Amino acid sequence: MSSLPQALSRRIEAVTGIDPELRPATKPQFGHFQSNVALRLAKTEGRPPREVAQRVVEQADLGDLCEPPEVAGPGFINLRLRTDVLARAATEVLTDPASGVPGGGGETVVIDYSAPNVAKQMHVGHLRSTIIGDCLTRVLRALGHTVVPQNHIGDWGRQFGMLVEQILAEGLDVAGLDLAGAEELYRRANAHFAADEAFADASRQRVVLLQSGDEQTLAIWRQLIDISLAGFRAAYERLGVLLTDADLAGESTYNDDLPAVVAELEESGAAVVDDGALVVFVEGFNAPMIVRKRDGGFGYSATDLAALRHRVRDLHADRILYVVGAEQTFHFNQVFAVARKAGFLPAEVRAEHVGYGMVLGSDGKRLRTRDGGTMKLADLLDAAEERAARPIALAAVKYADLSNSLVKDYVFDLDRMVQTTGDTGPYLQYAHARLCQLLRRAEAEGHPVSPSVTRLDEPAEQTLALLLTRFGEVVVEVGTSLQPHRLCSYLYELSGALSVFYEQCPVLKSEEDVRASRLALCTAVRDVLARGLDLLGIEAPERM
Repeated sequence: MSSLPQALSRRIEAVTGIDPELRPATKPQFGHFQSNVALRLAKTEGRPPREVAQRVVEQADLGDLCEPPEVAGPGFINLRLRTDVLARAATEVLTDPASGVPGGGGETVVIDYSAPNVAKQMHVGHLRSTIIGDCLTRVLRALGHTVVPQNHIGDWGRQFGMLVEQILAEGLDVAGLDLAGAEELYRRANAHFAADEAFADASRQRVVLLQSGDEQTLAIWRQLIDISLAGFRAAYERLGVLLTDADLAGESTYNDDLPAVVAELEESGAAVVDDGALVVFVEGFNAPMIVRKRDGGFGYSATDLAALRHRVRDLHADRILYVVGAEQTFHFNQVFAVARKAGFLPAEVRAEHVGYGMVLGSDGKRLRTRDGGTMKLADLLDAAEERAARPIALAAVKYADLSNSLVKDYVFDLDRMVQTTGDTGPYLQYAHARLCQLLRRAEAEGHPVSPSVTRLDEPAEQTLALLLTRFGEVVVEVGTSLQPHRLCSYLYELSGALSVFYEQCPVLKSEEDVRASRLALCTAVRDVLARGLDLLGIEAPERM
């Protein structure tokens, strides 16, 4: 089911040849929508706008959707949807809240998100990637796409030589560590590396041993991985996101592929040797991509190319999304350009960097702890749960993140975020819980809910019904634009219209047939709110 505004637009555009740019009417007496399409056409046709408007409404054949359109003022077209059409549309939603969400997407979409580092606790920098990636996974699956999450954890590289060497130097039993203990170990190893050149040399040699498959080194490395994964699982469970161990595809996954990637780059002529390093020059970038360093080691750009190549060839991706901070825009643009040049990324496969801004403190600077360190994700969630129960605290955190345009920074203000008024996650949860309470009371008092919406006499009822028809359109828009704030805005608008409905349209105290229809309308709104919140990764509680 397309939304009614979309249906109206298509009818008018078929007559005019241009988008009618429907806008909500400024006042109820003007109907539901207004268009200035006739004023725009009049300029090109050289005819009076009202005459053009009259021709448009006569030719558009809107009688099955609208009451007779009005031509107002200098040539505006006012449109009022028929109440029976609105009622049927609302009943479709009542029957199936996802009726407007087309489920036949059919693409394979790989989403790279979260990506914490082994031996380090997740911090606020991982919050946005994890929440945004989870939301996009839910939305694209709802649209019928096959979504393959890829958690590209940092589980390879120089730091592991340093960590393993420190463990051996201390005679440490790794089995006794948790993730916080592993992070303390990392700090000690880093300080040791900086202060002791002999230790630094041994750490570098340990990296070589790791890469060559030394069993002692690999055994300790695997222990560090297991400790880290246990910590990551706990964080994902606490956040209520969909990531599992099956979605892990860390940097080490591609280690054996790197020589083949480099060989293909050389054979194709995409890569050349420059000052001892193997690099790829791509037009439009002021520096080449280094895929193999002068010492023969591979940089993380080579790993990213290997990952992209794997996602196209082995996962059969039609679309690849990288949910990574906006500061990595240059890097990913270059990776995509190099991959195109090398033939790793065919023209028919879309690769997109879903960049996002920073989480700021009240001082307008990057959110940090009081001592200036990077804030741990667990500490941030602890602070939220001190102000509200876990489902409400999570709703506050997730909605604050998703309701802003992704590229913008946002201020992390817990006191505002947990409010049940205003544009917050708990406000949407409260709207859902209030509807549940109303429907429970109706059942307790023996008031039946109509199987269909039969009466929409009041403007507030009509507004709610009209908004319900837009749900599928909004979900499709998020799947295309990758901007979850558009779903947040829709749900906030729906909740606001619900508040107006409560004020203007008594439910339980109305006459029997009106009451039954209004209860049906409330049921449809409840179900759409629940479905929308779930797509955001937010729980829809029945009581608050």
